[in-house]
Amino acid sequence: MNGAQSLIRTLVGGGVDVCFANPGTSEMHFVASLDAVPEMRAVLALFEGVATGAADGYGRMAERPAATLLHLGPGVANGLANLHNARRAHTPVVNVIGDHALYHKGFDAPLESDIESLTGWLHGWSRTSTDPMSVGRDAAEAIAAARTPPGQLANLLLPADVSWGDAGAVATPVEPPAPASVDDARIAEIATVLTAGEPTVLLLGHGATRERGLVAASRIAEATGVKLLAETFPARLERGAGLPNIERLGYLAEQAQWQLSGMRNLVLVGAMAPVSSFAYPGKASVLTPTGCEVHGLADLGDDVTTALEQLADRVAAHAKPRLHPAARPAAPTGMLTTQSWAEVIGALLPDGAIIADEANTSGLMIPMTTAGAPRHDVLTLTGGAIGQGLPVATGAAVACPDRPVVCLQSDGSAMYTISALWTMAREGLIYVTTVVLSNRSYAILRLELQRVGTSDAGPKALELLDLSNPDMNFVAMARGMGVPASTARTSEELADQFSKALKEPGPHLIEALVPSAL
Repeated sequence: MNGAQSLIRTLVGGGVDVCFANPGTSEMHFVASLDAVPEMRAVLALFEGVATGAADGYGRMAERPAATLLHLGPGVANGLANLHNARRAHTPVVNVIGDHALYHKGFDAPLESDIESLTGWLHGWSRTSTDPMSVGRDAAEAIAAARTPPGQLANLLLPADVSWGDAGAVATPVEPPAPASVDDARIAEIATVLTAGEPTVLLLGHGATRERGLVAASRIAEATGVKLLAETFPARLERGAGLPNIERLGYLAEQAQWQLSGMRNLVLVGAMAPVSSFAYPGKASVLTPTGCEVHGLADLGDDVTTALEQLADRVAAHAKPRLHPAARPAAPTGMLTTQSWAEVIGALLPDGAIIADEANTSGLMIPMTTAGAPRHDVLTLTGGAIGQGLPVATGAAVACPDRPVVCLQSDGSAMYTISALWTMAREGLIYVTTVVLSNRSYAILRLELQRVGTSDAGPKALELLDLSNPDMNFVAMARGMGVPASTARTSEELADQFSKALKEPGPHLIEALVPSAL
């Protein structure tokens, strides 16, 4: 058994049975070994950023790691943006990174690079396997590292000669540590804060935005009157009829400051204290109001859900959560707008849907129009690095093949990773529907141009934010990659095309022509 075979068998034995891959020469022994381990599903991506984004979407929904197979330092570099998003989502991912043979590295071959610097930037676990006998053990420890609460990236560098060398051995799985329990003293301390009668907000983050956490938080709010907010970009937010509808903290600093105004206490539940996404002249970076004290109920890596439930039992023993009733928007008519397209989605969203949301400025109304839709999950742009939506939808569909996946995708961001459509078609992902919101501009940047205080933006500046010269044809691009596609200009057309896409097997794309929201 060579090193590559022991690696793949160890991955499968540890529950990692999907690999999103864009391999090269140094990974060929890994590729060749796949036939000997049929339990490993290998999914080809045409760009490493699709592979890494798909692993992110898979991990968020499967709640266990997928692997990626990346080619040397440039392959890692191509995948870094979506690995950044995965890091911010605390998604467990095992990155298998091919490297030159150990004896070849000193010759400075064209693809030689400092891979360790790239993986270090990801703030996860990293190791280089140095001999075939250790590869299995390294893989088992990589899986455990990726699954260490709250979840992280594990990077295993695999030199080519270690991969092809004999004497590999399959390692037994390594058990990851359990989430840390929050002690009773801290829960009692937060209970005192919540029952003191002061204006207080509970900010829900990682581990608190699934059903159990939402229900416990809603019980607390009903009993104490505290305000509930979810972090701006939750990795996975459960929503819909029968669940508490929790407002998200605004993306713009002004929105968040308004939501937090007058608060005397901010209680963090698996979340960080909010800061502005960017610096602006004359504006604060820290968004916590002056005079507001910050408290922590549960940190990242803690058993956040149990802590919330214990807190609810202490301060809201007899309170019932406020559950959102089933409600759908009326079917809109006329030309598409930023409101009417969202109403179409809210009116037709299927039960159990997974929304990969990278609608950006065009999607401002989606939280409102889908609040009473059937139960669904929302996966958001956690790290702000655009180009996430299509890959995350791909990975989510692989993880949950029986659930409908709806990718709400802005046009500019779509072009970063448009080749994910080819992977959807190749893999036969039959329940993925992509709606591209085509306003033919980087609309958010037009807003930011104003917000940073510029006053001299002219035609040259505005040209850099314009995507209409020439217009992009998403229907032609999708069809060229094997995905049926259509264009919607009216609400009626979008409703008809969306309904048909949900019923017909295979991935579909709808280009929805909408005006800019800004």
